[in-house]
Amino acid sequence: MKTQLLPFIVLVFSIGLFSCNDQCKETRITRRLTPLTRSLTDLRNSVKSETKHELVRPGKIYTKGNYLFINEIKEGIHVVDNSDPANPRFVSFIVIPGNGDIAVRNNILYADSFSDLVALDISDPENAKEVSRVENVFRSGQFDGVGWALLNNTGGPVISIQDYTVDYVTETVTTNCEENWAGNGGWFWNDMLSSKASFSSSGSASSSAQTNGQAGSMARFALYDKYLYTVEQNNMHLFNISNPAQPGDFKTVTTNFNIETIFPYQNKLFLGTTTGMLIFDNANPAEPKQLSAFQHGRACDPVVVHNDIAYVTLRTGSACPGTANQMDLVDVSDATAPKLIKTYQMENPHGLSINFPTLFLCEGDKGLKVFDVKDKMTIDQHLLSFYKDMDAYDVISLGSNLMLIGKDGFYQYDASDPKNLRLLSKIPVKKAVP
Repeated sequence: MKTQLLPFIVLVFSIGLFSCNDQCKETRITRRLTPLTRSLTDLRNSVKSETKHELVRPGKIYTKGNYLFINEIKEGIHVVDNSDPANPRFVSFIVIPGNGDIAVRNNILYADSFSDLVALDISDPENAKEVSRVENVFRSGQFDGVGWALLNNTGGPVISIQDYTVDYVTETVTTNCEENWAGNGGWFWNDMLSSKASFSSSGSASSSAQTNGQAGSMARFALYDKYLYTVEQNNMHLFNISNPAQPGDFKTVTTNFNIETIFPYQNKLFLGTTTGMLIFDNANPAEPKQLSAFQHGRACDPVVVHNDIAYVTLRTGSACPGTANQMDLVDVSDATAPKLIKTYQMENPHGLSINFPTLFLCEGDKGLKVFDVKDKMTIDQHLLSFYKDMDAYDVISLGSNLMLIGKDGFYQYDASDPKNLRLLSKIPVKKAVP
């Protein structure tokens, strides 16, 4: 083993010894953060419906009936008439500062606005109106790894949000080559330091006659029975929506895990966390009880479930520590003792959706993969198609209609033939974010 390492050690030593005076030029895209304090009073007075906006920085997607709701990260929600998937039509934009998640029951849309939960009447999609809000229920959060926090001002009645603006600057710099390779950890470590310094469907039908929409696998909001469930950090909040227009802060369930996503399936809740998947018994929707935790290494972790199998993706990235880029299949037939079936290596998996036996898996800037998952032990041998010319963040499968969101825009496909998805429409972003 020592003999095998010797050439590598000599090479490293040689670079450090002889390249000290070499000059390197490189082009970098630097993320610059500017802290700012924002008054909650001003933010709360900003919620309103406006004429349509262009898609710039899309986040979560949600669909209900003929309408599609696309989150514009931290800014609000695009309302889209999707009665004709080949010709989606923007109808309005709802300004909601600090928005990242969406859920809809009947004609009431629920959205986070930094620390608050806001309920809006969307009976007229072109003129949404705020009908109520629950204040100061979310203490902190993050968008693309950049955190915000609710400030408890002790000097007066004003409550504020500590937030950041993010700018991307392209610059060419001249550096010492040795510093680039060793001092900054081969450029990778510098990116990691910068990040750390900055700090399938969830619309299960309830037992009542209420009608919910459908979210993607990245959702932090979920509707079940007469409750809205939201997750943040190590908390799951329950809001009583017996009266949909007047949600009430009902209960907070605390865990020892950093929760990222929530997926209701039958009478269970499946929570994706940075270190594993949590399974809750939700037979009594007012009292979800943790049954088990399937743990893995640190990584971002959405999950969807079909029958007795949970499909869990793990990925790395600037906001996702760890080294795993994979999909785990987990046997959840006994929800108290989930067992790993098999792990499949992926490139950088994000959201996923299943229309059994077809699984749609987003690979970030690598594109979209489509698998036949009938044989759970040979999924890697049944890649039906791989669409590479897109950015794929999350996906919703609605039978023959497939919706996909990414940094470069919103896509819709006719998925009648999973081997040959047919593009119906694309709403591009005004300008791609690095």
